[in-house]
Amino acid sequence: MTNDERLAIIEKSSQQVSRGIFFSTIIIVASFLPVFLLTGQEGKLFHPLAYTKTFILLIDAVLAVTLAPVLLSFFMKGKFKTEEQNPINRGLERVYAPLINWCLTWRKTTIAINLLLLAISIPLLLSLGTEFMPPLDEGSILFMPITQPDVSNTEVKRILQVQDKIIMQVPEVKGVLGKAGRASTATDNAPLSMIETIIQLKPRAEWRPGLTKAKLIEELNSKLQIPGVVNGWTQPIINRINMLSTGIRTDVGVKVYGQQLDTIYNVSQRVRAALTGVPGVQDLYVDPITGGKYLQIDLKRDQLARYGLTVDQVNEVVEMAIGGAPVASTVEGRRRFAIGVRLAEDYRNSLPALGRIPIQTTAYGPVPLSAVATLRFENGPPMINSENAQLRGAVLFNVRGRDLGGTVGEAMKKVQAMQGKLPAGYYLEWSGQYENLISSQRTLLFILPIVLVVIFGCLYFAFHSVREALLSLVTIPFALIGGAYMVYFYGVHLSVAVAVGFIALFGLAVETGVIMVIYLNDAMQQLVAAKGNSSETISKQDLRDAVFHGAAKRLRPKLMTVSVALFGLVPVLWATGTGSDVMLPIVLPMIGGVFTSSTHILLVTPLIFLMTKEYELRKFGKLDVLAVTH
Repeated sequence: MTNDERLAIIEKSSQQVSRGIFFSTIIIVASFLPVFLLTGQEGKLFHPLAYTKTFILLIDAVLAVTLAPVLLSFFMKGKFKTEEQNPINRGLERVYAPLINWCLTWRKTTIAINLLLLAISIPLLLSLGTEFMPPLDEGSILFMPITQPDVSNTEVKRILQVQDKIIMQVPEVKGVLGKAGRASTATDNAPLSMIETIIQLKPRAEWRPGLTKAKLIEELNSKLQIPGVVNGWTQPIINRINMLSTGIRTDVGVKVYGQQLDTIYNVSQRVRAALTGVPGVQDLYVDPITGGKYLQIDLKRDQLARYGLTVDQVNEVVEMAIGGAPVASTVEGRRRFAIGVRLAEDYRNSLPALGRIPIQTTAYGPVPLSAVATLRFENGPPMINSENAQLRGAVLFNVRGRDLGGTVGEAMKKVQAMQGKLPAGYYLEWSGQYENLISSQRTLLFILPIVLVVIFGCLYFAFHSVREALLSLVTIPFALIGGAYMVYFYGVHLSVAVAVGFIALFGLAVETGVIMVIYLNDAMQQLVAAKGNSSETISKQDLRDAVFHGAAKRLRPKLMTVSVALFGLVPVLWATGTGSDVMLPIVLPMIGGVFTSSTHILLVTPLIFLMTKEYELRKFGKLDVLAVTH
């Protein structure tokens, strides 16, 4: 073979597959573009993945039709073996040929088996639980117990110290850091009754055999049952994200809106009673909006007149003695701090001590505060929350041991069935991660049709035929079979990550289908060139032999396309470490879907193609052969 002949063969081969390869790559890019429509947490998580994949594949599409043929001309030299001389290819054909012959012979049975598997996969998908995002293991635990609103500073310190000692007794705990109240910032409005304890864990290799994070939380929760304290378990990062995005510090919260705090509290207690016992609901408690203690000082105006005092004079003493008053300021570097003065804690830690605060008079000297005022403690709200110009309470809970969507769905039914209607002007709103779940589901229901339309458009431009585009597009439902089975048997809930995996699967499935259709059309071209394009010269056996040749004799490039995808994805199944629990739900539908879609493409697509060509030959007397050289 001369060099010119070799280059001519490379050029012809590149022209044959270049258009299909280019458009199949563009289809994968286009199928992933709707991921950019995701917003919120899911958008921030998957946009980098979408950007990376899009830019890589765009460059790949260009290189496939420009650089690849040039590299082939450099490296494809010397003697070449035919497909039959390749031992691996011969072995694959020995396995594949009987299968494809059986499928072409038993047509109805083949199609029925595929439809049956597809019908079974739909109930499997519908039976899966739903969640917003797969839980990301942050490597630490955030323990957030809630005490009574009127807890004292001394008592909350004692509870915090006891909890930290108990937590440190668990061998998997590396360190623990607890905080009660809020930090010195206006952005942290935590009351003194809310404790935040960050639990750092040792590496998994040092854990007891068979122990999981869920079991570890159950063990810690059983050890930390303190009267008057409601435990809450989450993780530091997701907790902050939930609080910033929804205002709820647990997985799910039922917000109660109204105008009166007492009524909101009563409605919240009814909701809590309805949610008690729902499977999956853990750490259930009512966000306290009553029970706070306030010091009430009622002035005795007759006694003020007797001692010659004014209301402002008494208020000034109370403000300075109890609350503190700035008397000076200090400068440290570039920062300025006010210096406040007030009575020591021993002189203001009880009502008798407060009653002995002296007030200087003109005629009678110092008199105690109790002589001119009545001091008492009153109950009131520990913290007032408002949202949408209304007062707001909340019933908070986490979800463990069950999917988020199923838990909230059953919880909603329980709340709707609770006795008594809500007072006029009061209403409930479900928030937390469930709010994000509903938002993401609406976005995905809008995205998926767009993905299919974009893929169909790219297929039409690749083949300039609606029929051929539909033939390649029909592989998508059968790709769902493997994805559904894989997700179901791994026990993964449906989430945004799983949806992104299915979106990526659509492009991979169509890519293999495009290659198969290219080679089947090439076989039709060769048949027409040999026998002419007429029903008088082409028999059904000729069509079957041509389809078999197009499917079986070009088996290696199709299997290579599938193998590259599988070999790149399968290692994720055994991946460990931070982030692997998010990658697994993305990869599972892709692995299972690529496997079943490839099986469908190798066995069923040639059958459908053969039935289509037989129909054309019978109805029109000739074949509609697409040009595969461009």
